[in-house]
Amino acid sequence: MTKILMVCLGNICRSPLAHGILQSKLPLDTFYVDSAGTANYHIGKQPDSRSIKVANTNGIDISHQKARQFKVSDFNTFDLIYAMDQSNFNNIARLARNTNDIEKVKLILEEDDSVSNKNVPDPYYGDITNFEHVFAILNSACEVISKKIM
Repeated sequence: MTKILMVCLGNICRSPLAHGILQSKLPLDTFYVDSAGTANYHIGKQPDSRSIKVANTNGIDISHQKARQFKVSDFNTFDLIYAMDQSNFNNIARLARNTNDIEKVKLILEEDDSVSNKNVPDPYYGDITNFEHVFAILNSACEVISKKIM
């Protein structure tokens, strides 16, 4: 089974969307997708209501997800770790114990050649349109990833 982790700052906006989107594109018997945040702001909380709404509008239910913080043992558990932006990539890289750990980590938008800015914008302080934009960006990247790994 291939295990994939999506990581943003608080694990309530971007990474839950990426988690839900990619999970919806892969067979669950051969792929496991999860998400985490590099910060501990929202541990145990549901995704932001706007993320839940945008996901639902697109036929994906992420309301069951609960925020958790990235931990060093995630390097052992996951085969691929996708950071939503350079800041979170750097936070994950600081926890890496060796080159094998760091080789598992990529910016999610590095997978999508159609976008030039490789950082997924944080929609938290925006409105629903910001969340819709992030969904579209992540949906495109997850489509590329699913085709690449299947």
